[in-house]
Amino acid sequence: MKPTPIVAIAAAVAAAALATVRAAGPVVLTDITESVGVRFTHNNGAFGEKYLPETFGSGAVWLDVDADGWQDLLLVNGTTWPEQQGPPTSAALYRNAGDGTFTDITAGSGLDTPLYGLGGTAADFDNDGFVDVYVTALGPNRLFKGQGDGHFVDVTTEAGVGDPGFSTSALWLDYDEDGHLDLFVGNYVEWSAETDLFCPFVDDAKSYCTPESYQGQSPTLYRNVGNGTFQDVTTAAGLRAPSAKTLGVTMLDFDSDGWMDLFVANDLQPDMLFKNGGDGTFEDIGVLAGVAFSNAGVARAGMGVDAIDYDRSGRPDLIIGHFSSEMMALYHNEGSGLFIDEGPRTAVGRASLLSLTFGCFFFDVDLDGWPDIFAVNGHVNDLVERVQNRVTHAQRPQLFRNDAQGGFEEVAGDDGNALATPLVGRGAAYADIDNDGDLDVVVTANGGSARILRNDGGNANHLLRVRLTGTTANRNGIGARVEITAAGDTRWQLVKTGSSYLSQSELPVTFGLGEATTVSAIKVVWPGDQIDEIGPVEADQIITITEGEGLSDASPITRAR
Repeated sequence: MKPTPIVAIAAAVAAAALATVRAAGPVVLTDITESVGVRFTHNNGAFGEKYLPETFGSGAVWLDVDADGWQDLLLVNGTTWPEQQGPPTSAALYRNAGDGTFTDITAGSGLDTPLYGLGGTAADFDNDGFVDVYVTALGPNRLFKGQGDGHFVDVTTEAGVGDPGFSTSALWLDYDEDGHLDLFVGNYVEWSAETDLFCPFVDDAKSYCTPESYQGQSPTLYRNVGNGTFQDVTTAAGLRAPSAKTLGVTMLDFDSDGWMDLFVANDLQPDMLFKNGGDGTFEDIGVLAGVAFSNAGVARAGMGVDAIDYDRSGRPDLIIGHFSSEMMALYHNEGSGLFIDEGPRTAVGRASLLSLTFGCFFFDVDLDGWPDIFAVNGHVNDLVERVQNRVTHAQRPQLFRNDAQGGFEEVAGDDGNALATPLVGRGAAYADIDNDGDLDVVVTANGGSARILRNDGGNANHLLRVRLTGTTANRNGIGARVEITAAGDTRWQLVKTGSSYLSQSELPVTFGLGEATTVSAIKVVWPGDQIDEIGPVEADQIITITEGEGLSDASPITRAR
């Protein structure tokens, strides 16, 4: 839905008001949770029995529930176990008021359904112009159809997507390019309260078991039939993997053949790179591509994951969060079907050696045109400090700045700021919440409070934000490749859902332009291979490109001065 002129003007005025309070200088992520009105505490249900799912949640999803151009926020929640006393809890939905605050609109939204939720993914699965939400849970999962006004209707049963497993991360993609978004769901292990195992820790106290204690669960692929229903095509598509213990998923076209592939991060099982054959089937080539194991040939504890072209090679690379003592992996796509883990030779690996990284993603925090990395950390064992004096339960998040030479440098967190404040981190996602051009962050904490981190100083550089409207392709343009050329350099991004851990960042893509004030050319390659080319376009705008029509809307962005 295109914003009306009044909405566009109001957005520009509000963004300008917010931007005037920003001071120029280094980029700082400032915790503004209290001032914006987000008051959410994750309920993991823990009551002393150490049930395995208690260590996992929760996720965060940025989405525009009412198509007003302001990113709203869904925070997924667990709930109380049947043995517990106390009221059940549900996810929380916050509407972005556009004035620097969020309003809790959960009650009566349809998303206020108690369930042991873990993650989520949002997109317009039926191409009606309204965003829909899929929530993963300790089964069954739920599909909520958006009404366009902040209200949702549970259509899980009719759609046939109530995966009964222990589901974690999920994403929407059009794997067969028929114009309808399909659904990929990662699952973890076979677990129930009745089959929960006793795993001793210090002094024979019960601890949370490791994944080796349980049988894995295959991910699920649901094909969108196009009439509001889905078919489970996991086996037919070649994705059946009963040993998988999935925590993170991301979509990427790793070989640039025009068909969307899937990367699956598994916990102490080989990671999987599913190559899309273009005929409705996938093949796991993770071992051949060098991404299934560590350099030592060991399956690591894969958590969150994301993909982007971080060095302008034209090919998507990978970042993967791992357990403490394993380092994050930074897989560089060599272009020959092979990836090389550059983590150990960069600050990304060295600085994350003692961290247990869950949510992680690429984003251009300073809009210099080179994607940076954000990671949120936290251990799964609340007693870990009794046996490892260098590892803590709560851990500080990390920001790595791209040095534009194939490496990264960690940004130190000063005392009192968000990068120096430990939390038992899990989900993480980015969005431009105040429409000032730079990307802000939400992080969630297991059993703790979600935090909103505003990007201060990131928009000193120029930028261009692009959102897509599909006509033949899916309405959100998910899977489209957006290329821009500015100051003689070309870079690109994929419009995607999922990624990070249990979470999803906003759908519009943001290109940092550095000092460039004009984008000379924009090329969009849509799923199905329709190509739209426009340009030149002035910087510091958010533009909409409609499939087959080109530029259909543009609004200015007021940057901090």
